[in-house]
Amino acid sequence: MEQEKKDEMYMRKALTEARQALLEGEIPIGAVVVCQDHVIARAHNLTETLHDVTAHAEMQAITAAANELGGKYLTDCTLYVTVEPCVMCAGALGWSQLARVVYGAADEKRGYQLYAPRALHPKTNIKGGILEEECRQMMQDFFKNKR
Repeated sequence: MEQEKKDEMYMRKALTEARQALLEGEIPIGAVVVCQDHVIARAHNLTETLHDVTAHAEMQAITAAANELGGKYLTDCTLYVTVEPCVMCAGALGWSQLARVVYGAADEKRGYQLYAPRALHPKTNIKGGILEEECRQMMQDFFKNKR
């Protein structure tokens, strides 16, 4: 399967996680970690549930993937996340040494590229815009309904 199709398939899985977050009253951001064409971790935002500002989808996914692999480095893995990581998450992703980070919608207000564009590991490949409209729309609808 070509990479673009794989990226869309796995981003759909991240969107499923984002929908679960929405059902739980969380900001709808979802993430999955894929290693050798297998999903090894699934996560979504849990900041409200856990009363923890660090409980972003990416942070939850990194922890679950590291536990699954039995080590802290995710050098053979790809993270799929519905929204561009924030600076905090980008720093953690950098320390985990992920091979790839694929995100859906850019975050013009809080995304890492605005504040810390070199936070990810230098060898990490980054790809944005996968299912971008669907990812963006979910966030826009969530915040519109909050106001």
